[in-house]
Amino acid sequence: MILDYQQFDFQGKMTFVRAVVKPPFRMSFEMHNEACFYFVKSGTQRVYAPTDNFDMNSDEGIVLQCGTYINDFIASKDAEYCEAIAIHLFPDMLKLVYDNEFPDFLTNLEQMTPALYERAQSTSLLENYIESLEFYFKNPELVSDELLKLKLKELILLLSKTSNADIIKTLLAGAYDPQQAEFKEVIEANLFNNMNSQELALLTNLSLSSFKRTFEKNYNEPPASYMRRRKLEQAAKLLKSTELRVSDVAFDCGFSDLANFSKSFQKMYDTSPSEYRK
Repeated sequence: MILDYQQFDFQGKMTFVRAVVKPPFRMSFEMHNEACFYFVKSGTQRVYAPTDNFDMNSDEGIVLQCGTYINDFIASKDAEYCEAIAIHLFPDMLKLVYDNEFPDFLTNLEQMTPALYERAQSTSLLENYIESLEFYFKNPELVSDELLKLKLKELILLLSKTSNADIIKTLLAGAYDPQQAEFKEVIEANLFNNMNSQELALLTNLSLSSFKRTFEKNYNEPPASYMRRRKLEQAAKLLKSTELRVSDVAFDCGFSDLANFSKSFQKMYDTSPSEYRK
């Protein structure tokens, strides 16, 4: 559930965004022509990219290339709510910020290898920057286009001073050239994640109907039955080869509901998970 949401537009585009969410909660976001600096102020999140996923905790930042992502806000003992700030970076916006003349540290971009994402190690300077944004979210009447232009310029300068000095170059080298993963690569990477067909369709950049057609063409089976069968086969392997609790096996294979897992397992193997292990 989204408890609080604020955004500042720069040159008519959504640029600075702050959200407070009560977990568990899942949302997807698509960035077709922009990169994004994403900072977790508090809480725990898991971000799913087409062929990868990673966890983020409080006071961690990351630069994301344009593409489609699914974000899980996860309940934890340390934080009741998740708060995050996103800063969207459009190519024409960056040109405007630097008056069409990039500084020296943004030159030679053609020599950099594009990356899907790059972590930005938290520093006192970066944390102070986030605190300054918090101030303006609390006092939106002080915000102007000129101020937002300065805050964008400040962010890029701060990222260039992190322990990974090439982070901003890596961002700009491929930030606006979406990396298209192969269809099967996306499916196999997310096989044991708790995702439905609609979410997988997003990660493959297809409509739901096109996704289902493409899936059956590649796997000769509807996505729901194929994914369920593969998850149950993996669960059977884990029950035989590990001492994991049945609930942990279910979770590791992409089932969020133990009762549903047990029912599906019983139907496929004609026995319960516990009895199968014996």
